[in-house]
Amino acid sequence: MSMSSPEMRHKVRHLDNDVQAIYVMLADIQATQGRHSNRLQELAELLIGHDRQFETVGSRLESIDTHLAGHDSRLDSIDGKLDTVLEILRDRT
Repeated sequence: MSMSSPEMRHKVRHLDNDVQAIYVMLADIQATQGRHSNRLQELAELLIGHDRQFETVGSRLESIDTHLAGHDSRLDSIDGKLDTVLEILRDRT
């Protein structure tokens, strides 16, 4: 089955249009991927900044925790002394 020349030209034109449409779609996809890549880079930079802030906060919390542990020790010592004072007072009555 052979195609006549007008039919062949029509088919070639149609295929050429299809190819051009595919190129347009590919260009759109490529542009979208470029935008996504840029946005992902922005988000990655934000996360790096947040990581640094969390490290700073974590260090500060460790410092506070150490400081509070010192207070706990001092309060335990005071509690022991108070218990001793109460024992002495009870023994006198």
